[in-house]
Amino acid sequence: MSEITIILGNTNYSSWSLRPWLALKQTGAVFKEVVIPLDQPKTRESILRYSPSGKVPALIHGSVTIWESLAIAEYLHEQYPAAKLWPEGPAVRAVARAVSSEMHAGFQPLRQHLPMIVRRQYPARPLPPEVQDNVNRITAIWRDCRARFGTAGEPFLFGAFGIADAMFAPVVTRFRTYQVELPADAAAYVKAVWEWPAMQEWAEAARKEPWINTKYEKD
Repeated sequence: MSEITIILGNTNYSSWSLRPWLALKQTGAVFKEVVIPLDQPKTRESILRYSPSGKVPALIHGSVTIWESLAIAEYLHEQYPAAKLWPEGPAVRAVARAVSSEMHAGFQPLRQHLPMIVRRQYPARPLPPEVQDNVNRITAIWRDCRARFGTAGEPFLFGAFGIADAMFAPVVTRFRTYQVELPADAAAYVKAVWEWPAMQEWAEAARKEPWINTKYEKD
């Protein structure tokens, strides 16, 4: 099989990069990484060497280039069906795709007020109402998926770790970074995703990353 390369932004800040990277790790495929620091004078120029959108992430697999997170995840599902990145069964899979797309397209207040900074933790603070609404909706999604489709012995949304969990992984880091108060079931899910070996590998890379963007990291 052709060599796979994934083009990423900073591990500390790039939520869009984290999602397909986790899906790729779940396939067990061997791949190379190219990390391009974001918000630098030559960031877009550097990314355009790999991706026509000028944005990360991008996946290069032989002659194929995919430059959007959810599209990369779908491609990986098709290339590595044994990884079962989507759950089996059309009805369950449709729900998994729906909640993944909702995460992909929505929750702008949460993104704006709680940017992803994997290596930091800040004291808890009151959340703006629109952010709390986002938190409530996300935890409701998690509760519903676990109740309807969860598997005994597995802590994830649809059984084994899959694309839906990868899509919500940046939210997990945000809830930890800003010490967002959560109900017990949501806190247990955050703990499970955070302790997932691939997630810990990403977090370790974020801790070691040399770049600091003061736009996001403020004391």
